[in-house]
Amino acid sequence: MIHGVINVYKEKGFTSHDVVAKLRGILGQKKIGHTGTLDPDATGVLPVCLGKGTKLCDLLTDKDKTYRAVMLLGTVTDTQDSSGEVLEKKDTASLTVEEVTACIQKFVGNYEQVPPMYSALKVGGKKLYELAREGKTVERKARPVQIHSIEIMEIDLPRVTMEVSCSKGTYIRTLCHDIGEKLGCGACMESLLRTKVSRFELGDSLTLGEIEKKKQDGTLMEAIIPIDAMFPECRSVDVKEAGNQYLYNGNPFSLSFVKKREKYEPEERVRVYDAQGVFVGIYRYRQEEKMFRLEKMFYEK
Repeated sequence: MIHGVINVYKEKGFTSHDVVAKLRGILGQKKIGHTGTLDPDATGVLPVCLGKGTKLCDLLTDKDKTYRAVMLLGTVTDTQDSSGEVLEKKDTASLTVEEVTACIQKFVGNYEQVPPMYSALKVGGKKLYELAREGKTVERKARPVQIHSIEIMEIDLPRVTMEVSCSKGTYIRTLCHDIGEKLGCGACMESLLRTKVSRFELGDSLTLGEIEKKKQDGTLMEAIIPIDAMFPECRSVDVKEAGNQYLYNGNPFSLSFVKKREKYEPEERVRVYDAQGVFVGIYRYRQEEKMFRLEKMFYEK
């Protein structure tokens, strides 16, 4: 079984679940998970976790992301993107580049965003998009999101191409919708490309076809990022043979079991390896106890 993370380029028309299903067939293993959905019409970076790497899914879902989006002003749809049913069209002839630019920049920072009805969020055990398809609309609470930056790449009214860096849970089509409301003309998202998720960038992503080719020619492992490489900010700690059993059971262990004694900061996170050099998990150093306590286990017997 392959363990780690692979940077997949999700092509248009695929759901994130489709990508996982196809990868299971290509790689011949069931234990695969994605790190947050991309709409079928959206393209770009989708980190996919493999084997023991599936324990990273929740950690990667929480990471900041960067998108390149085309916003279409003057058109409002039920899905907030151009694939939906048009609800309203307004003239944008009176808009100026300066007015649009100023409005967009006002969304940088923290803002309360109401999730769209066509989304995978659940209300009462049912996904919002399922309710929307039944013609139902339910009240959604606004959620705090953070827009770190918006770089306007091109304005060719009624279209605006922009690169958005944002926190987890941000809906770019809702951002487009909200900008349109502020401008008084409405808007929807015409296209979306995710260019970055944490350390995963567009230039390093591989299509399913490219992954399949690498599998066939024996070079696939070159594209797999090992689990421990996902924590480059953490120092490594190697444990003596006598400490192995503590690690495998997820128990805390003292400095006396560490091969190379160093000074550790209070609450410092470290990558811990057993006596054979196998990565076990992420631990945190408790200064008052002089012990390392497990934070995230990746070892499996």
